[in-house]
Amino acid sequence: MPASTTDTVRHCPAFLVSAPASGSGKTTVTAALARLHRRQGRRVRAFKTGPDFLDPMILGRASGNPVYQLDLWMGGEAHCRQLLYEAAGNADLILVEGVMGLFDGDPSSADLAHRFGISILAVIDGSAMAETFGAVAHGLATYRPGLSFAGVIANRTGSATHARMLADSLSPSLAFFGALPRANDLALPDRHLGLVQAAEIADLDARLDRAAELLAQTAAAGLPPAAGFWPQPENLPQPWLQGRRIAVAHDAAFSFIYRANLELLEAMGAEIAFFSPLADSALPAADSLYLPGGYPELHLETLARNDAMKTAIGKHHAQGKPIVAECGGMLYLLESLTDASGQSAPMAGVLPGHARMQARLANLGLQEMSLPEGRLRGHTFHHSHIETRMAPLTRANDTRAAGHGEPVYRHGRVHASYVHAYFPSNPEAVARLFQP
Repeated sequence: MPASTTDTVRHCPAFLVSAPASGSGKTTVTAALARLHRRQGRRVRAFKTGPDFLDPMILGRASGNPVYQLDLWMGGEAHCRQLLYEAAGNADLILVEGVMGLFDGDPSSADLAHRFGISILAVIDGSAMAETFGAVAHGLATYRPGLSFAGVIANRTGSATHARMLADSLSPSLAFFGALPRANDLALPDRHLGLVQAAEIADLDARLDRAAELLAQTAAAGLPPAAGFWPQPENLPQPWLQGRRIAVAHDAAFSFIYRANLELLEAMGAEIAFFSPLADSALPAADSLYLPGGYPELHLETLARNDAMKTAIGKHHAQGKPIVAECGGMLYLLESLTDASGQSAPMAGVLPGHARMQARLANLGLQEMSLPEGRLRGHTFHHSHIETRMAPLTRANDTRAAGHGEPVYRHGRVHASYVHAYFPSNPEAVARLFQP
């Protein structure tokens, strides 16, 4: 049955899938649940807590529907509330994948679940546990009073007997929703920035179907409790970009794009024209250019050989047209990029400087940029280091006391930074960045 509406509130079954820690298998389990209920004929809407580009690709493939971020800091409560309300109007099930561990971060996945009254389903890696599984589950369920804690799924179990042992360790108040075994045909491959992109996993659908089949005969096949979602008064953006055409890089090298960012640009009147720096020899006719993050370091030779595209981007810059470049997009605009193996290749040369990939994480965290156009919130997550003679226009503020803010560069009409901006955090500021 579809979600119901009583007056203005919409009720829809919903789970927030969390875990004790990162790496427990939240994405695998959330995607398995999405595929399972989709195969049962239900309409599934999935969300990802916090800043992430890769997990939503998997969840979108599993659910067959677009995936959006729910982040109380980047987007704000009103934005999250409206996204959930819209989803509840056309879904039979809402699944929200948490971020890190259940109580990690500020705001945390637990904060999100509490704010919107969503029941929590915990994924616990049981591969090296027996009765301690029950203790971990008990701790998650009781650490913070007031949460709706539904139960547990065991991940990476060794056998049916092992799964039964884990289930028996739970207190009577906690439900056991099933188990996924430790198996190569279920695991999702990863690399230095997280999971491998969905389009690169040739047998992804087979993996999702297999995981769904394993949960089909468990309690996970049933619907969770319904949560009530209330509407948020619409605050429609002004048509600040009416009549403007924005060229957006989108291919295997540049794919870190929030769906909400593109939809906001269109809501402000912009026309989006996608292009591929890997495959295309020319830019589409456009007033502005958006180069999002991604994996340019994995496509060095192809990007370096495409002189026609680099020339086109240089011409766009020389004409004084705006360019917004984030993380990998910024690396592409530099004079050169060196990958983790030491191979170096020339890039577009629009920005002075060189970048080198590192084995270790260089920075991670939520960031806020105070720009001439206004404040913009987002996050940073990268393994590279830049050497440049450019002086930063400003530095973003990191939300962590021990964190460090990323430099923000301006070079002509280029806005460049490691920060991946979440455009709905300030639509007017975004419009000013892209306005000629």
